[in-house]
Amino acid sequence: MIRSLITSVLTIFLVAQLGFANAKRARDWGIPFEGVPGKFNAITDVSGVAVGHATIVKGSGSLRIGKGPVRTGVTAILPTGHDYRPVFASYSSLNGNGEMTGTAWIDESGFLEEPILFTNTHSVGAVYEASIHWRRARSFHNSDTETGWASLPVVGETWDGRLNDIHGHHVKRKHVLEALDAAQGGPIAEGNVGGGTGMVCHQFKSGIGTASRITKSGYTIGAIVQANYGRREDLTIAGVRVGLRFNDLMPEIHSSPQSGEGNSILVVIATDAPLLPHQLKRLCRRVPLGIGRTGGYGANSSGDFFLAFSTAVIEETENEELHRVTMLDNASIDQLFQATIQATEEAILNALTAAETMEGINGTVIHALPMQRVAEALGVN
Repeated sequence: MIRSLITSVLTIFLVAQLGFANAKRARDWGIPFEGVPGKFNAITDVSGVAVGHATIVKGSGSLRIGKGPVRTGVTAILPTGHDYRPVFASYSSLNGNGEMTGTAWIDESGFLEEPILFTNTHSVGAVYEASIHWRRARSFHNSDTETGWASLPVVGETWDGRLNDIHGHHVKRKHVLEALDAAQGGPIAEGNVGGGTGMVCHQFKSGIGTASRITKSGYTIGAIVQANYGRREDLTIAGVRVGLRFNDLMPEIHSSPQSGEGNSILVVIATDAPLLPHQLKRLCRRVPLGIGRTGGYGANSSGDFFLAFSTAVIEETENEELHRVTMLDNASIDQLFQATIQATEEAILNALTAAETMEGINGTVIHALPMQRVAEALGVN
């Protein structure tokens, strides 16, 4: 009995691993991209960055608030892995109809001191509180005092109410701890996972996506997105308005009409380049150029929030009041601007490519992007 159980678990694990390893990403379909990607073409190509997911998928049929169906989750990004180390960071937004907590202190101090978490709009509070519990339980800040210091978690949201029982508050503390504890380097699962489980982009199924670039000077830029925005007719891939060619496969919505289009996106940019907070702000401001390449424009109902951080070490000195920092010359920063735009664009398309058709509340169906037809429209592969 035990041997049978172990065999079943191993089989499920291997199937999942092989499925993930064989999954096609946007460039595997022949879609052309500018720039040179890192080893994993992921934000984890920036050394030390770790990512984990907790995915909640259960139930089907009619919506029963508090019961389901549930199509949601949490994605955790740890800037320096499971070891606490403050890093320089900055933040900006394109359209502010949404939430990313903790950004006031990032703007004020120039530092990021917490993990970054993605989830759905109505789970921000639960994820925020759970992040504080995780910090204490895992001694993340290694505080020597009983009370420790104040924690200001960074939690971003996009709205998944087309597919998910969003009013049911299904994201619990255990899911947040699961995502944080699971965070690791290497390849990252994309599409219908973590915070991106119930998301929709250009009226196709979407979710989490990631990409990276290596600059001519050898610096790495990594992007991770939770994409949940856009009209079908605006979808653009490799400069081609492919959305105009797909009048079918529209969302099959079997719920009451929703206000707005849920047009939101979260983007986190990581780099190992030695940048100061004001320079990282400049990276954030280039993110919308990558979104624009895919057809996003920051609609009125959109919450578009961008955070950038540098993992470059801030050195201690003999004088405890002073630290030594290195900064990249502004004349050399254009390569990082270009890498940010390129990685953002590809991360969004990876989110679309990886996502699979999903049925959610009341039988609502959001279809996957038909990649074979996209390849044919682009004349590639």
